[in-house]
Amino acid sequence: MDQTQHQRPVPASAPAPASRAYQFHPARAAIVDLFDLYLGRSSRQKPEDSSREPPNKTQKRVHALNRELPPRNEQFLIDFEQLQSQFAEQDQLRSVTESIFISLVVKCSGHAPRAEFLLFALRNLCTIGFINWDTLLPSLLSSVSSAEMTVGSQAMPAVSSTSLPQTGMLPPSSSIPNPSTFQSSNPASPLTTVHGIGSPAQCALEPPPCATLSPVKSSDILCNGQQPTARINSSIRDNAISSLRQLCCKIILTGLEFDLKPVTHAEIFYHMLNWLVNWDQRQQGIDEFDGAKSWRPHKALIEWLHSCLDVIWLLVEEDKCRVPYYELLRSGLQFIENIPDDEALFTLILEIHRRRDMMAMHMQMLDQHLHCPTFGTHRVLSQTTPNISGEATANARYSPITYPSVLGEPLHGEDLAMSIQKGSLDWERALRCIRHALRSTPSPDWWKRVLLVAPSYRSPQAPTPGAVFTSEMICEATIDRIVELLKFTNSEINCWQEWLVFSDIFFFLMKSGCIDFVDFVDKLVSRVMEGDQHILRTNHVTWLLVQLLRVELVMNALNSDARKVETTRKVLSFHREDRSSDPNNPQSILLDFISSCQNLRIWSLNTSTREYLNNEQLQKGKQIDEWWRQVSKGDRKMDYMNMDDRSIGMFWVVSYTMAQPACETVMNWLSSAGVTEFLPGPNLQSNERLMVMREVSPLPMSLLCGFSMNLCSKLAYQMEETLFSGQGVPNIAMVETYTRLLLIAPHSLFRPHFSNLAQRNPSLLSKPGVTLLVLEILNYRLLPLYRYEGKSKALMYDVTKIISTLKGKRGDHRVFRLAENLCMNLIFSLRDFFSVKREGKGPTEFTETLNRITIITLAITIKTRGIADADHLLYLQTMVEQIMATSLHTWSEKTVRYFPSVLREALMGRMDKRSLEIQAWQKAETTVINQCTQLLSPSADPSYVTTYISHSFPMHRRYLCAGAWILMHGHPENINSVNLARVLREFSPEDVTENIYTMVDVLVHHIQMELQHGHPLQDLLLKVCANLAFFVWTHELLPLDILLLALIDRDDDPHALRIVINLLERQELLQRVKLYCMNRGTPEHWLYTGMFKRVELQKALGNHLSWKDRYPTFFDDVAARLLPVVPLIVYRLIENDATDPAERILAMYSSFLAFHPLRFTFVRDILAYFYGHLPGKLIVGILNVLDLSKIPYSESFPQLISSSNPVMCPPMDYFTTLLLGLVNNVIPPLHNNSRFGSMCDPSGRTPYNKTAATSQSGLANASEGQKSFYQIQDPGTYTQLVLETAVIELLSLPVSASQIVSSLVQIVVNIQPTLIQSSNGLHGAPNGVGQASVLPTSPSGGSTDSLSAGRSTPLVSGINTSNIVSRSGYTCQQLSCLLIQACGLLLAQLPPEFHLQLYAEASRIIKESWWLTDGKRSLGELDSAVGYALLDPTWAAQDNTSTAIGNTVALLHSFFTNLPQEWLEGTHVIIKHLRPVTSVAMLRIAFRIMGPLLPRLANAHSLFNKTLSLLLSILVDVFGRNSQTSTPVEASEIADLIDFLHHVIHYEGQGGPVQANSKPRPEVLALCARASENLRPDVQHLLSHLKPDVNSSIYAATHPKLVQNPS
Repeated sequence: MDQTQHQRPVPASAPAPASRAYQFHPARAAIVDLFDLYLGRSSRQKPEDSSREPPNKTQKRVHALNRELPPRNEQFLIDFEQLQSQFAEQDQLRSVTESIFISLVVKCSGHAPRAEFLLFALRNLCTIGFINWDTLLPSLLSSVSSAEMTVGSQAMPAVSSTSLPQTGMLPPSSSIPNPSTFQSSNPASPLTTVHGIGSPAQCALEPPPCATLSPVKSSDILCNGQQPTARINSSIRDNAISSLRQLCCKIILTGLEFDLKPVTHAEIFYHMLNWLVNWDQRQQGIDEFDGAKSWRPHKALIEWLHSCLDVIWLLVEEDKCRVPYYELLRSGLQFIENIPDDEALFTLILEIHRRRDMMAMHMQMLDQHLHCPTFGTHRVLSQTTPNISGEATANARYSPITYPSVLGEPLHGEDLAMSIQKGSLDWERALRCIRHALRSTPSPDWWKRVLLVAPSYRSPQAPTPGAVFTSEMICEATIDRIVELLKFTNSEINCWQEWLVFSDIFFFLMKSGCIDFVDFVDKLVSRVMEGDQHILRTNHVTWLLVQLLRVELVMNALNSDARKVETTRKVLSFHREDRSSDPNNPQSILLDFISSCQNLRIWSLNTSTREYLNNEQLQKGKQIDEWWRQVSKGDRKMDYMNMDDRSIGMFWVVSYTMAQPACETVMNWLSSAGVTEFLPGPNLQSNERLMVMREVSPLPMSLLCGFSMNLCSKLAYQMEETLFSGQGVPNIAMVETYTRLLLIAPHSLFRPHFSNLAQRNPSLLSKPGVTLLVLEILNYRLLPLYRYEGKSKALMYDVTKIISTLKGKRGDHRVFRLAENLCMNLIFSLRDFFSVKREGKGPTEFTETLNRITIITLAITIKTRGIADADHLLYLQTMVEQIMATSLHTWSEKTVRYFPSVLREALMGRMDKRSLEIQAWQKAETTVINQCTQLLSPSADPSYVTTYISHSFPMHRRYLCAGAWILMHGHPENINSVNLARVLREFSPEDVTENIYTMVDVLVHHIQMELQHGHPLQDLLLKVCANLAFFVWTHELLPLDILLLALIDRDDDPHALRIVINLLERQELLQRVKLYCMNRGTPEHWLYTGMFKRVELQKALGNHLSWKDRYPTFFDDVAARLLPVVPLIVYRLIENDATDPAERILAMYSSFLAFHPLRFTFVRDILAYFYGHLPGKLIVGILNVLDLSKIPYSESFPQLISSSNPVMCPPMDYFTTLLLGLVNNVIPPLHNNSRFGSMCDPSGRTPYNKTAATSQSGLANASEGQKSFYQIQDPGTYTQLVLETAVIELLSLPVSASQIVSSLVQIVVNIQPTLIQSSNGLHGAPNGVGQASVLPTSPSGGSTDSLSAGRSTPLVSGINTSNIVSRSGYTCQQLSCLLIQACGLLLAQLPPEFHLQLYAEASRIIKESWWLTDGKRSLGELDSAVGYALLDPTWAAQDNTSTAIGNTVALLHSFFTNLPQEWLEGTHVIIKHLRPVTSVAMLRIAFRIMGPLLPRLANAHSLFNKTLSLLLSILVDVFGRNSQTSTPVEASEIADLIDFLHHVIHYEGQGGPVQANSKPRPEVLALCARASENLRPDVQHLLSHLKPDVNSSIYAATHPKLVQNPS
């Protein structure tokens, strides 16, 4: 960092006009003469002196006393006072004197006696208070800078007493020269200086001998003696600058004896730093001269360097603290490239390094290098703080890892990533993250936010600021994954599934241009064929590369790149003859023919490379053609449902050589049953004909998975043409096959449907049936895919547009209700905070139903997952106002009591308007009943329907259903259902919704009124349910899902939920749901191989939705519309303590809920939302919603939840196994090469087979190999499944949160000695960790002195350690560190109740540490012990010196890293538990725990202020004026904490890494000032600059806002 970049204060000098006036001041000549007299300079009048004459020639001339010999120095003050008495304006006289003095300093600095006199005169003037240091010193420094620049540009010409400006005008302090000023035109001389500062022989500023020569002779010298002249000029210049700086430093040292303003101190400090940083500018260019190598710093230079150092030490000395020592730490002084051979400067730089390293430690968490995205949650917390907010972050880059700066700050950016050295610890951290991503397949959205286009594929541009990975890193990690899969394959492990998953990502990365294909092939050849020649035994690599041969970037590399021939030869070199033990296996056949496919494709690409092709493989292509002719000729077509393995394999091969014919074949298969006419419904005219494709079976996944990516792309495009642009109605098989294609390759084939169709043909979505089909596909097939892709919010906005267009449009009920149901599902699927409008402003475009559901979703999300970003917290109140602007609903107290507090506060004060609704009904009731009687009486005139629709008022129409309800009198047959149905169909969808909500309000009010009249409740409820059955089932007049939602929203009425339960238990609904389950086949629709049955439109949707609609359904059904509603009903029942009915409903609808696309998320969230309020029986009922055989529960979990003794905590072995499962399946591996024997795979994990997966990871139901996305659509990835399953287990255990947390903490805190002592050294030497891994080398040397590991970390009982290390594939030292990471990750996913227990348990362990409570320990011992106890566990593990405190703090830091922003506020509880803090040791521990949180809170100003205030308060506990510490402690003991506070405050002021011009925020300075008032004076002054007072703080004095508003 170049110190010249610091923003410097403007010196407090006189304004420019006044300065110009000073040169004409009448005293000027007298003062100059006085100084000349004492300096022994000639005072003869020069011609130039006429310029000093005042304008008025008649003005009386004032003369100083004239003596022939220079008087004694002691006489100077008397003479000056005599002169001073002649002028009244002392301020002007002072300014003139300062101006003259400064000019004399510049002129005479090289003349020792004169310089000494100037210092003498200055001290004398100080004794009479004549010097204003705050104006003199900035002006002096500025003039010195100007003089140095002049010296540099003019090679020091002769300077007379008037040749420098004497106007008093000084350049601003920003004119301090930077190195380039000196480097450009003035090479330094290799000669030693001619005269030192003490030489009286000649003033350095007087002309050198050559300057007196004539122009001719001067030019001769320049031509013939250039080198000696340059040397002389350079030497003179160096000597002059050294003398000037030396004298300047002496003057400053004198000035520092007085109280100067902070702004002056800052000015001095920055000048001194600039001089030191640029001390060696004279060396630039000396290589031109002989003897450059012999250059050494001369005496004068060393003297001014030492004087500079004296000034700096005085400025930063702790007793005065004129400038915070922190300014040295961020100055960049320690990074000067050419440190002079000087012990004093070297000592300062070493001290800066020492204090900087100590400060940086507080910025970083313990085991920071192990913190890496696990992809165990949908949410990837960015490790940086973006400066953009709201939905602007939708496409912002993630920084999943950062690189620590020397100041401990998290840095990122493409230029930084490019500078990471291959093989370094940071490089390995980056590769660890990418390798884990390639294994655990996070969403394409994550990849897009972290990747960069390879440099060879993009035009020159500025570096990407958010980038943390380079193309080279991605390339290396990709090759690592290929080698890893080859090793699996060679071990006879069936990992075809892994290859398929990887090929999808690999294709995506290559097509995106993130990997340079030519570079990749070079490195792959080097790694696979030259590095380990025996690893390539199969054609899997060839198969991977053939997938790419249609990618444009790859075709360019093989066609037009300069290295195309070499690249082609390398691509062909990966061919291996297939040696499969099962030659008829489809994969074996594909791999056997894949080289032939490759040769054929390259042959067609480029004629110039044909000579390198394998003729044998080209000939083998004829076998493919022959097979294709055989199976495609004649009338007898191949049946894809009955293909043998060989046929499947050969068809896969064809997909690589003849993709278009293969595509046509598939399309022909799906349409092979022909078409039939779709008969019109009763409400349609007979001439409206619709042709529908007859049903066939969809293509099975087992066939689709082997298709080439090229065929998949062609198929997807062709199917979209048929589905959305075709003339007829496609069959369900085609729709299902289309969705299966998208599910198989989520990275390569995903497309956002609405924007994709609009781009293809803007009029498509206006076609009848197209919007319906798209909505059905999205709602019933692709909902989890959109969530996985991170596109749910964008889809929600697209669907909201449809809803807002249709909600006021009469008659379009079917499309509207389907879109609304989809939007419900989308809102429920969002597991993170979201904006309700894409634009972010104005009321929502949601319907009333969606507004209510959004609030409930917000409650669930905030309570179970927290709010991730500070910006979202700020937006919450606005979001609630946007939602409630168009909604009148008020939630019951029973519902609101479960809301998170932040949402309760946002809703506080909202008026309950339900009573107003009833009043409005009562006013309109007479009119409404009169209209309804005319419309709905059995003998009503049908023509009145048109009259009613056209002429009734909206305020009356909203009560139509309520009026019908009243007229029924419990006998639905009393009303005209035909007229009612017609009117409701002609209403707009939102009119119908409003009718339902008002009818429910009237209904519950009516029940209350009837009860007051003495009617039995049971009879009333039976009548209510009969009436509702009339609406919903008998005549299908109203949508059931909206009716149920309206009823549960009135849970403030005691009868509403009873009605809901009654409706759900009625046989009509149960039969309908049963029929739906039978018709839909298996919930895992992608596995269904049978023929789908299309349900008749009217039967599927009912009269209300299907009326006048002729487009058939695919997956839609009235029962399916209840999938998002039933879980919400369960929520509402639990909120109202109706746990028995909730359990009953879950049991009745368990087979139906299996069709819920996000049921795993539902189970996880409901357990977290109601944690501590659910009885064990209901928990078991909730768990039964899941397919237990497919969930990786621990083996003992089923027994634990059904235990007859629920009070007993599970054994330690259970929790250890749970954590071990996370280490093996969620935490990124530490290494990429197998170093632990044959039982461990190359990733350091257990082998991929069912037996190993069960016994090694402790997961009872772990299935074989890596899972594709379609197998785990909820939650989305296997890492998420394992982590969320562990969360579900802990939330379901019948023991308290404190018992669970205590067990987990005890394990990770004391695990290392337990593992080491039990393993008895069987797993390698203690220090055999870290090589070829991301663990750093231990710096501690293993010294434990009195703090033995055995004494501070007792063994954990109850853990079966006999095979725990072998089950992990790590050494015991590595495992102990990773268990800490796993435990922190797991606890961060649990609700805040667990967090409070963690804080309490962690505080207890720290406070009970024996050495902290040992009063006999000296301060030195305790300080040493703190450093030892807080060593990174990865370092301590290598020396077997793990401590309970170190492990506890590392656990907390791992926990913090995974917490959302909102939940970080709870961390303050730790400090409250640790109080009273009475020792520096405990103070350091508290700072070490909380300090690293502050950088993360840089953009969360409120939470930052609270956390900082808390740390300052415990500082006051120990160093306060009234603190009672057992032994007094010097303030210097906490210098690193003081430095850290300065740094983190600047970091927050900048909103990121500290820059040269970073300033603290005024609010933070005020906060620090208030806190420091209670500190001891010796500590208080160390923080004196962290105040908003411009008279005591350099930060305030140089802060633009505070300088403008000093109050």
